[in-house]
Amino acid sequence: MMFDLPIGLSGLLVLLLALALSALRILREYERGVVFQLGRFWKVKGPGLVIVIPGIQQLVRVDLRVVTMDVPPQDVISRDNVSVKVNAVVFFRVVDPAKAIIQVEDFLMATSQLAQTTLRVVLGKHELDEMLAERERLNLDVQKILDAQTDAWGIKVTNVEIKHIDLNESMVRAIARQAEAERERRAKVIHADGEKQAAAALLEAAETLSRRPEAMQLRYLQTMTQVAGDRASTVVLPLPMDMLGALLNKPAAPRSDPG
Repeated sequence: MMFDLPIGLSGLLVLLLALALSALRILREYERGVVFQLGRFWKVKGPGLVIVIPGIQQLVRVDLRVVTMDVPPQDVISRDNVSVKVNAVVFFRVVDPAKAIIQVEDFLMATSQLAQTTLRVVLGKHELDEMLAERERLNLDVQKILDAQTDAWGIKVTNVEIKHIDLNESMVRAIARQAEAERERRAKVIHADGEKQAAAALLEAAETLSRRPEAMQLRYLQTMTQVAGDRASTVVLPLPMDMLGALLNKPAAPRSDPG
C-alpha cells in the first residue's frame, strides 16, 4: 500500500535531506578543516568524514603537504658592489592549520614575499666569491631566517635551495681572467718548488762528489759513455787535470844501455 505525502511535508523532507548532505564534508588524509562557529574559531577537524552545521559553522580546508615555491629572480647587490640576479626554491609545509588561517590572510603569498626579501638581505651581506663558493651555507642561513619568521604562521620551512646566480657578460669575463691568473700563479709556484728541490738535490750530489774524487772519475767515465753512444762525427772531451797530473807525474821507465 502506498501513502501519498502532502506537498508541504515532502518539500520539508527534501529540504532536510539537502541540509544533511550539505553538512557532510570528506577530508583527505593530507587535509585538515579549520572550523569556525558563528565567526569564532572552534576546532580543527579531519581527516575523514566531518559534519558541519550549515549556517552556523564554516570550514576552511588546509593542505598539509610540502609546498614547492619558486622564488622569482631577485636583483641583489653583493657586499663588493657586484649586481647579480638570484633565484631560489623554497620547500615548506603547514604544521598548525589554525595559525595558518587565523594569523595571516594568505600564507602562500606571505611566505613568497618574505622569501624574496630574505634572499636579497642575506645575499647582500656577502661578497660574490662567497655566493659562488659557499652556496650551501647561504641556503642554510636563508632557511633559518624564514623558518623563524614563519613560525608564528604555523609554517615550517624545511629547505631553501639557491638555483641560479646570473652574472652579466663583463663580470663573467672578469671571473674567467681571474681564474686563468690563479692557474698561472699555481703553475709558477709548482715550477719554483720543483726548481728548489732540484737545486737542493744537485747541491747534495756535488758535496758527495767533492768528498770522493773516485766518484767524480766514475761520473766522468759514465758521461763519456753516454756521449759516445750518440751519433756524432766528432766529439771533443776535456780531460780532468787530476788525470793529467797522474800521467805527467808517472816516472819514466829506465833505458837499457846497449853494449
